[in-house]
Amino acid sequence: MIAEFSITPVGAGVSIGAYVAKAVQIVHDSGVKYELNPMGTVVEGDWDRVMAVIKRCHDELLKECERLSIVVKIDARRGPQPPMEEKVRSVKARLRT
Repeated sequence: MIAEFSITPVGAGVSIGAYVAKAVQIVHDSGVKYELNPMGTVVEGDWDRVMAVIKRCHDELLKECERLSIVVKIDARRGPQPPMEEKVRSVKARLRT
């Protein structure tokens, strides 16, 4: 499965880069395939592993923050799942430039 998530401390002020970096470090250290984008992080793997990484980010950031807002978007399908790079290539191949 592929999931995109963002985790935002509520009430932490305008600059939340340190919290984002902490979450991304957790994802990186987990060994799951991921891609950072300006609005979140895309992770790829089986359900249990992906959800465990998101939960770990939640648990660790909640130690420092009173409240978190977490948004998760999941792409799940039966059968073989093309990797996230293939999904991007497929769309780009259809663009008329």
